[in-house]
Amino acid sequence: MKKAFTRTLGKSGIKVSALGLGCWAIGGPWNFLGSPAGWSAVDDNESIKAIHQALDMGVNFFDTAANYGCGHSERILGQALQGKRQRVVIATKFGYKVDEAAKEVYTYGESEEESDAAAHVRENLENSLKRLQTDYVDVYLLHIWGLKINRALQVREVLEELVQEGKIRTYGWSTDRVDAVKTFSAPAHCGVVEQNLNIFDGDLDLLALCDEMNLASVNRGPLGMGILTGKFSETSSFKDDDVRKHAQWFGGLKNGRPNKEWLDALAAIKEVLTSNGRTPAQGALAWIWAKSRRTIPIPGFKTVKQVEDNAGAMEFGPLTNEQLNEIDKLLSESK
Repeated sequence: MKKAFTRTLGKSGIKVSALGLGCWAIGGPWNFLGSPAGWSAVDDNESIKAIHQALDMGVNFFDTAANYGCGHSERILGQALQGKRQRVVIATKFGYKVDEAAKEVYTYGESEEESDAAAHVRENLENSLKRLQTDYVDVYLLHIWGLKINRALQVREVLEELVQEGKIRTYGWSTDRVDAVKTFSAPAHCGVVEQNLNIFDGDLDLLALCDEMNLASVNRGPLGMGILTGKFSETSSFKDDDVRKHAQWFGGLKNGRPNKEWLDALAAIKEVLTSNGRTPAQGALAWIWAKSRRTIPIPGFKTVKQVEDNAGAMEFGPLTNEQLNEIDKLLSESK
């Protein structure tokens, strides 16, 4: 890489590569409240090779969660980063009861909204530290999207203590609720929000709030669960243990298959996305970088080849304002 392409995790001041890697897929199969939530079978050796390839290509930011594979993603990431800990920034997430043996994840209490997550923050962190084989986490993220704000503020009290103790460096919330983020993220030690963001989906008001509050916007779903890579058609299907077959909440999928509306829109802007030799995935990542200097997309991966494609986007950098405008125009015309 000619020049390191980096960004800052908001108020924390932590520097990271402008692209991170999301480690959901490498967790393998697992269930969330009884429903498949993984990305089907995974090859652990390939996962480790992919992480090492990412490091070689300048990626130093890795995002995982206790939920992913019921701890398996954290274990594989920890194994891959042995002897390399000082070179990387690790984000992981918490807030659920994880049964590693049964590969099941549950809420603390009867519902996510009323979860008693605050009582389990330290326990969750210690379990993650063991799996990651480290004594601190750089970024610790509340993983409960709909947790009531009064409950989240109880969690925040513990997170502030953990910063003071050196167990975590900064923290944030993985949610798309603007008002909740605004209330939760006021303290100086809260440096990030993790939000859904891609060309076709995402709350730009939340992105604007990041500017207002000096937060980094870590972007989940930057490739639309793979739909924006251009590798799928409306007849593509997924295995029974692949979350994409069951994710009714995600607009890029319809009845377990890629949404034709998304595929048509992608076709309409493909020429702009692939300008200058980019692949469709690289163009989609470049769009996110162009929307704000605070964005840090974290595309998922299962193979070395996927990492090479995603990390290769850093060589091109963001799209230009002219390209953004052209995409807006083409999408408007295609409706």
